[in-house]
Amino acid sequence: MEKDVNVIEMMKEKGAKGLRIIKFGFLLFIAFVIVLMLNPFVVIGAGERGVVLNFGAVQPIVLGEGLHFRVPIVQKIVKIDVKVHKEQVDAEAASKDLQDIRSTIAVNYHILPDKANWVYQNIGTAFKERIIDPTVQEVVKAITAKYTAIELITQREKVRSEVRALLKERLVAYNIIVDDFSIVNFKFSQQFTQAIEAKQTAEQLAFKAQRDLERIKIEAEQKIAGARAEAEALRLQKENVTPQLIKLRQIEASIKAIEKWDGHLPKINSGAIPFIDVKSFDKE
Repeated sequence: MEKDVNVIEMMKEKGAKGLRIIKFGFLLFIAFVIVLMLNPFVVIGAGERGVVLNFGAVQPIVLGEGLHFRVPIVQKIVKIDVKVHKEQVDAEAASKDLQDIRSTIAVNYHILPDKANWVYQNIGTAFKERIIDPTVQEVVKAITAKYTAIELITQREKVRSEVRALLKERLVAYNIIVDDFSIVNFKFSQQFTQAIEAKQTAEQLAFKAQRDLERIKIEAEQKIAGARAEAEALRLQKENVTPQLIKLRQIEASIKAIEKWDGHLPKINSGAIPFIDVKSFDKE
């Protein structure tokens, strides 16, 4: 009997112990579900910063990359992207000579990481529409108005540098850093474009005419130089013609005529018979 009683008591103890384990496991499960529902952990990814809100109020602390704990219900974490972004903005302005200019501007920028909370509190997440686009428009108009349309073309790099410097100055006040800036394209009115094309055509024709004129001038100078050289040669030849040279040429001509004569007189005499003055050979 005593053995049966002991066995029953042991079974009761084991049952109570198993029940406590089940209860403890159930409580752990409930706690796990509650933790999941409250989500007390937050992960800040690469190129992001976490803005801490206590009941909606922005806190001075900015969370860096990694795993962070937040107080459930009390705190909310807003993730801000601080990587470099590229925005392309179309801007319209007027040049110094009142030509309408349409330009496409590309801006590379990023939010200053340590000031992500300030940007969120004062600007929000739509800083492109609220700050960047209007500032680009304003800066482009201010710089473009300093140059004529032709200068905007010929001094493009200088214009780019001035716009970039002024844009950096304006945006840094909002804790937005300009990493790079470029003018993708300048577009002018159709009338101005046609005027530029006509001017280039005229310059090309003027250049061609100038080259042709220089070529003609050189050719004329060459002809003049050739004529002068020929005249000089004739003058020198004339100076070298002496009575002795003339007599020598006559003798040479007479000798050639004798060499060609076959010894017969012509049968029909229609004129004077060629006469060779042999005595003249002995005068010298």
